[in-house]
Amino acid sequence: MESGLREKIEFALDTIRPYLEADGGNVRIVELTDDYVLKIEMMGNCSSCPMSSMTLKAGVEEAIKRAIPEITRVEAVNLSMA
Repeated sequence: MESGLREKIEFALDTIRPYLEADGGNVRIVELTDDYVLKIEMMGNCSSCPMSSMTLKAGVEEAIKRAIPEITRVEAVNLSMA
């Protein structure tokens, strides 16, 4: 992943990190695939919270796509989506 794109992703994640950290969680970039699917790991309380799938879609994915529209999807590698 090019460093400029990683910086944009980290900046977008930083806009929502305070909310995740307030609940004892965080998020980490795992990979950006060739077809612009961002894979992340939900950490701390976010990895086991029943609301994590909603947080992922409404919070993390929304912030990422708003900042970097070429990203097509955000997936958490450690959550099972309902």
